[in-house]
Amino acid sequence: MTGHQKHDAVPLLSVRGLCVRFGNGNEAVAALRNLSFDLGKEKLGIVGESGSGKSTLGRAILKLLPRMATISADRLDFCGSDIGKASERQMLQIRGSQIGMILQDPKYALDPTMKIGHQIGEAVTLHLGKRGKDKKTHILKMLDSVKIRDPQRVYELYPHQISGGMGQRIMIAMTLVAQPKIIIADEPTSALDVTVRRQLLELLDELVTARGIGLIFITHDLDLAEGFCDRLLIMYSGQILEELPASSLSNAKHPYTRGLLESMPRLEAPTERLPVLVRDPAWQRDVNGSLSQ
Repeated sequence: MTGHQKHDAVPLLSVRGLCVRFGNGNEAVAALRNLSFDLGKEKLGIVGESGSGKSTLGRAILKLLPRMATISADRLDFCGSDIGKASERQMLQIRGSQIGMILQDPKYALDPTMKIGHQIGEAVTLHLGKRGKDKKTHILKMLDSVKIRDPQRVYELYPHQISGGMGQRIMIAMTLVAQPKIIIADEPTSALDVTVRRQLLELLDELVTARGIGLIFITHDLDLAEGFCDRLLIMYSGQILEELPASSLSNAKHPYTRGLLESMPRLEAPTERLPVLVRDPAWQRDVNGSLSQ
């Protein structure tokens, strides 16, 4: 499951100086501070505690933040186009069709009043223009591609009749309909048990590799990110503190990353009490050296 591909020379997404602020004037709060990174055809893990800005980053790329948020960037380049300057109409053409998103809990992403087949069918009609028999054939093919048994039966089910793991497979199928170049997955396995989680990760890994997709995998789980992703960005208080190959996580240099690792229980090294991570205010300094808000 750990492909650890090389980072592409020409990235699918190139982010420079991305900032997000909520509110106006002196009361504005900085949620993201000068983030810069590239994404190739790989699995890039965005790792950090709750409140570190991981989900804000994913939504900022797609401009899905509330109106009170101000997004700015020196460059937000997607396949040669500056989506930082894109209008809402232009973003509507990008969301879903070129950059897809998988949310944490399918219960809140799927319409409870519509059958599964009809919900995927909306995406098939919107992105591919298929209708009638061709549309249904394509829907069943998509359900089969995410390894759902008996697609014809699942086609007729409502969301409350399926498990969480199957719901996430359906979300992946809907995301893949338009054959996006990038997928942003925001904690897609946090509500699943260990066995189903592993199956879903194997499916994502297989699809990303086969289709040459760039995956941004947002998670708070260091162990999961280390085993699944190719590279990791460690986030704290809206900043990237460290970037490293996932295979080198145990050799992390930043004291925050080291603290996260040391505070995790280990079967091979049992202890009565785990150390508490002590945070240094200097970690929140901005690029100019002054303390950030």
